[in-house]
Amino acid sequence: MQIDSLLENTKLMVITGHSIGGSIAFLTALWLLSYLKSIFPPHSVLCISFGSPFLGNESLSRAIICERWGGNFCNVVSTHDIIPRLSLNQLLVLTPQWQALIRFWYTSMMSPNSTNFTNRQLTEEDKAWLFSFIVADMERLEQAGEGSGGRSFWPSGNYLFCSNEGAICLDNVVSVNKMMHLMLRTGSPNCIIKEHLKYGWYVERQTRQSLKRSFMEGDLYESSYEASLSMALNSLGTHQQVSIAPMAKDCLTMVRRMGRTQNLHVANLAIRLSKITPYRAEIEWYKACCDNSDEQRGYYDSFKQRGASKREPKVNMNRFKLAAFWDDVSRMLDRNELPLNFPKSLEWIIEESQLYKLLVEPLDIAEYYRLGMHLKKGHYISNGRERRYEIFDQWWTERVVTEKLGNTRRTKCASLTRDTCFWARVEEAKEWLDKIKSESNPNNLAFLWDKLDEFEAYATKLVEGKEVSVDVLAKNSSFSSWLEEWRALKPNQTVLT
Repeated sequence: MQIDSLLENTKLMVITGHSIGGSIAFLTALWLLSYLKSIFPPHSVLCISFGSPFLGNESLSRAIICERWGGNFCNVVSTHDIIPRLSLNQLLVLTPQWQALIRFWYTSMMSPNSTNFTNRQLTEEDKAWLFSFIVADMERLEQAGEGSGGRSFWPSGNYLFCSNEGAICLDNVVSVNKMMHLMLRTGSPNCIIKEHLKYGWYVERQTRQSLKRSFMEGDLYESSYEASLSMALNSLGTHQQVSIAPMAKDCLTMVRRMGRTQNLHVANLAIRLSKITPYRAEIEWYKACCDNSDEQRGYYDSFKQRGASKREPKVNMNRFKLAAFWDDVSRMLDRNELPLNFPKSLEWIIEESQLYKLLVEPLDIAEYYRLGMHLKKGHYISNGRERRYEIFDQWWTERVVTEKLGNTRRTKCASLTRDTCFWARVEEAKEWLDKIKSESNPNNLAFLWDKLDEFEAYATKLVEGKEVSVDVLAKNSSFSSWLEEWRALKPNQTVLT
């Protein structure tokens, strides 16, 4: 109820928490992001956790990447804090005595009303054992490798590593894992408590600290990248650690290499898209021919009812080639091979994906019902729609809200129907109309009448708003045939204008 009330008055929510509170903030933000997917216009959610115990696994991390939610999570981690390195899997391997000891230490440390903690705090031997246990477990995970099914630590979102010298932010899974391990090795057992309670100091320091550059040291580096890399290492406090500094530098270099690879993938996508543009142009030509045909069946029905003509097989092949490209884009998103700001920073990819969806999805629907897939799998919208179209819907919705588009009054029919699933809705309405003729159960009959009335109202709104293509209103189209039959069946006919 509190969140619902907030949604009415704000477009941005920041959820934050420290320690276990950070884990709860993470789960709350994750639930909220899932909930907001169904709300228009979309809201922004940011989760900032401080010293949060690790939560999740590889599946959860990949799901967050697939939804492009990584930028919604920022995990602030002190370089020597062991709590962000702890997870349930690690605690399960401990003996009951050690589990009880850690529970006591943790609850005592986090309880604001604890009065006996100072008298029962961990001994130096306890601290040394606990610290060595965490370091050894991080080394085991490091040796297991990224592809190991036994990995218990799989980070999600951005990680902001803080030290006395500064801070650095990483978002790559492999680099975060390596940095978690390397930074802990520079600590000591004596810091396991104070580091976890130091985040207030870090916040105050980072908000007041100005970026300082030493221009006199610029000549010591071959490039600005080398200089910035040195500054990053200084921020982590590793520049004086002879054994750690080279490994930390390699980790940051790997991050740069991965980021460059993602940008190359985007450039290659642009090149590949230019090569498949002629396929889309041929489909556009085919639609124009269908709209101007003497048969007056329109684009959708001409493709669905195609015969032995040579042009439809060519159009169908072009449909497959275009789908292969956009499916590859979806797979690259799933594998995190594209930048986190993709596609928000690329106007052309949003425009091209929307044009592709408007033009080709009606053909996908036509082929789905032509082959009778609705009889095997169910209707298209619930059982046959490809995931790429759902992704494109999300991209376009965010763009429309950002630019405040889509509210202008149209003066002529759209070149392409705005609702790309319109023909699938027509196919469902045709089935309801067939059922209503033979249905005898009053309850089922009332349900079908309501569904048909609902669709007619929806179609009327699209037609009056001129948000449908001319092929929808073609004399012999599926929609025109359905409308004529529905008018004849209704007691009170309603004429669409």
